[in-house]
Amino acid sequence: MIVDIENTTTSKVSKKLRELREAGGVVALSRVLTLVILTSKDNAEPAIEAANLASREHPCRIIVLAAGNASEATRLDAQIRVGGDAGASEVIVLKASGELAEQNEAMVSALLLPDAPIVAWWADELPNGVSKTPIGQIAHRRITDTAMDPRPLDALRRLSAHYSEGDTDLAWTRLTGWRIQLASILDTLDPDEISTVTVEAAADLPSAALLAAWLKMALEVPVDLISTATPEGSELPLTLTAVTFHRDPGDVSLSRPRGEEIAVLHSADGLVQGVPLPVRTLQVCLAEELRRLDSDEVFGEVLTRALPAMEFPETVGSAD
Repeated sequence: MIVDIENTTTSKVSKKLRELREAGGVVALSRVLTLVILTSKDNAEPAIEAANLASREHPCRIIVLAAGNASEATRLDAQIRVGGDAGASEVIVLKASGELAEQNEAMVSALLLPDAPIVAWWADELPNGVSKTPIGQIAHRRITDTAMDPRPLDALRRLSAHYSEGDTDLAWTRLTGWRIQLASILDTLDPDEISTVTVEAAADLPSAALLAAWLKMALEVPVDLISTATPEGSELPLTLTAVTFHRDPGDVSLSRPRGEEIAVLHSADGLVQGVPLPVRTLQVCLAEELRRLDSDEVFGEVLTRALPAMEFPETVGSAD
């Protein structure tokens, strides 16, 4: 069920939500958290779709702040989605313009679940110091996606400069499969034999920058980040394509062509084998982040200690 409420207030939206719950028997007690999505109107639907799918694993109330144009007339339109139109959650979409276009705590305070953790997700551009923003200050976890920023690597550097415990970025979450496979490979190698590491990826991928920083911090060897060409007009996701450990006994590499779900592992003894390594979807990454409300200490260390020590080409750096 979808209910549109035009030119309204958050208190009226809250009242209508209670009426729908009482009339339809929608129970809020099973919701484990409130997910606040901060996005532009253009990116609202993809973010809602991902959140709905993730909510099947983590039932939650989803509040979407879809900011409009501050130069337009001050107005708040809302939409409430429940039942089949809201996955395993209830979705409240707030489309604000004019003086209400600024995303702040007052916009959501009347709609938050009582005594439930708050997770904030900036689904496109991220502000400086997300933990200092009005929504960031009330959130237990703050999820960003530097890959969606117009300048991904600059956004990653800003995130590093203003990092606070509880911050995380989906560029790091997209690396989970790669980190698992690479850690497994490193368990079979002598770290002292690794002289350098090469990371190959499409240009401007924050995930590649984070992976390179993680490897350099873990192995304490030089790590080179190389941009691979992206075919013009290609609709395949921008991803990491290869990681190579250079060793005197022989190089070891893990490579995954764009669009493939199976990576190829070339071991030092010449053995070649396939390794499952699918590209992670937005909803899978979001669901992973909603599993934890504590700080990701490894991410924090990589972002604040390892990343600033790296030197990256101007055109490198998201995806997994």
